[in-house]
Amino acid sequence: MACLAKVEAMVLEMQDSKSGVKSSEQKLNITSIPHVVAGQDILAWIANHMKVDAQEAQTIGTMLVAYGFIYPLQDHKKLILKPDGSLYRFQTPYFWPVQKWKADNTDYAIYLAKRNIRKKGTLDVYEQEYYNNLHKWLNHKWDFIVMQAKEQYRAGKERNKADRVVFDCQERAYWIVHRPPPRTHSAMDYGMDRLIDPNAEENKTFDHYRRIIIFTQQAIMRPRVKSTVSLGAMLKHMTTYKDHDPFLAPCLPSNPWQTDDSTYWDLNMRNVEIPTKMRVERWSFSFFELLNDPRGRTDFKVFLKKEFSGENLAFWEAAEEMKWGTASSISEKAQTIFKTFLAPGAPRWINIDGRTMGLTVKGLEHPHRYVLDAAQTHIFMLMKKDTFYRYLKSPVYKDIQKKALSPASHNFTPSQLEQNAQNRKPGIHPIIIWQQEEEERAKAAAAAGPIDIKKLMASKLDRK
Repeated sequence: MACLAKVEAMVLEMQDSKSGVKSSEQKLNITSIPHVVAGQDILAWIANHMKVDAQEAQTIGTMLVAYGFIYPLQDHKKLILKPDGSLYRFQTPYFWPVQKWKADNTDYAIYLAKRNIRKKGTLDVYEQEYYNNLHKWLNHKWDFIVMQAKEQYRAGKERNKADRVVFDCQERAYWIVHRPPPRTHSAMDYGMDRLIDPNAEENKTFDHYRRIIIFTQQAIMRPRVKSTVSLGAMLKHMTTYKDHDPFLAPCLPSNPWQTDDSTYWDLNMRNVEIPTKMRVERWSFSFFELLNDPRGRTDFKVFLKKEFSGENLAFWEAAEEMKWGTASSISEKAQTIFKTFLAPGAPRWINIDGRTMGLTVKGLEHPHRYVLDAAQTHIFMLMKKDTFYRYLKSPVYKDIQKKALSPASHNFTPSQLEQNAQNRKPGIHPIIIWQQEEEERAKAAAAAGPIDIKKLMASKLDRK
């Protein structure tokens, strides 16, 4: 957690007796708690110290609560900083996330056992589930866990009441951060363990400096682009994409990561029937953007079908599937592509120059993943320079522009945000999405395949 070193320094400044946040002694359930601060005082200090507005100050304050530097005294389960007179305390440095030690299941089992003894078996529902699961997983050392919990409980009773309440709040806040209740976002998701410490200093050997010298020599010999040209290209790119950058423009109708409202995901599904205006506008930026969007590619196929040139996109897709598919299917796919697109008299023969055709056909004798790169690049440039611009001027694109949705912004109240968090639903499983894509690909392949006229006429005669 080296990234939190600056946050740690800021929290130390906030606790300064002269220039920090003002604290006082407050009563909580008859017990007097020292060094208590109000949420509005923390926000005022952050806004004044960091020169930011109230909304950004609240975001920073909520981050401090989510990471466990500050904990609430009244509503333990809500890891947010409220801009009112709600009571908070600074967490003791022993429980800060900058510590090297990781939250362990054994420590959590001891905490739950101690809490179970103190509460006489009345834990919260999610804590009771954790307790039962840990009892199964750590059954081999459960006697040790219970003994440690009893010792800590006995030692806690020897403290005075104020210190005991403060320590209980600190410990509970720590475990709510590291073992949060269900449907609660955790800022302390650990992920996989690193095999290499990113903060460790590298031993600089002779080979290290040799590689630096080689890289510098290559950088010096590399041709340079004029700064005016590169800056102009960068300015053009920023001007084009500024309304589509989620950091510069808000997500419409709302940001699902902040509001827990899935409307944005529903409107921007891969193959939604009617896309949004922002999505349709992005297709016109470049041919790559159009092909990269499954909904845009579907619309482009409709246009190509009317132009009687759908074989170009079909060949490009077949080449992509062969390039990124399994190694065992390369030979079979290469044979199918040759019979469908490249062989003389093929049902979907593509028009490429003789040199590229010769190289591709010769390479298919010993097929590999990249054997179709030359032909694929030729077809891609052909569609990019000619077909793409005709598509942007076609009635197909103009019709989808008219039908495209323009969602209005959603402004949720705090109670609605809380309700959204409680009603949060899981997304579609990736396997289901993959199965849907495979079904659509199979239907498209069946529709695009060559038609046997004799069989078709025979079936019609049989029906008659």
